[in-house]
Amino acid sequence: MSLVPNTVFFTKGKGYHKSELGSFEQALRDASIEKYNIVSVSSILPPYCIEIPKKDGLAQLRSGQIVYSVMSRVSSNEYNRLICASIGVAKPADQRTYGYLSEHHAFGTKPENAGDFAEDLAAEMLATTLGVAFDPEANYDEKKEIYKMDGKIVETKNITESATVREEGEWLTVLAAAVFII
Repeated sequence: MSLVPNTVFFTKGKGYHKSELGSFEQALRDASIEKYNIVSVSSILPPYCIEIPKKDGLAQLRSGQIVYSVMSRVSSNEYNRLICASIGVAKPADQRTYGYLSEHHAFGTKPENAGDFAEDLAAEMLATTLGVAFDPEANYDEKKEIYKMDGKIVETKNITESATVREEGEWLTVLAAAVFII
């Protein structure tokens, strides 16, 4: 039996609670994935895997179902601490080829910078497998132009959640996830 997902959806959430586990549960609820048994997998976007809207993906799942996910998650209880969790996505132009997902989390970083980093990481991993020549030290905007001009990468993007710890003694968890449906 082969467990190759044919669809994926993206979600994100944040949660506050007096305990770290409680804040994670609240983040799962905010992302609408608290009802599932989530199994972490690595970062390959399978060939022919189609992105669908979150609401359509959730409609295909049942409570208690084992669900495979690439998840970025980070927690903190440091008052006023900004935290971010991002999933970067890089889809190949040729659907017969696999793409990449990357997980990144950061402390004290602007959400757009955390998202760009995750997106750049996924695109770089895909580009290197496709033989796209680029300068790894170049900034992401320069690399993005090379990816587009080469024609082998059709889309890059990110999904990012960020928040700041609001009170002393409070835990915050943020997460971003790619949820696979088999």
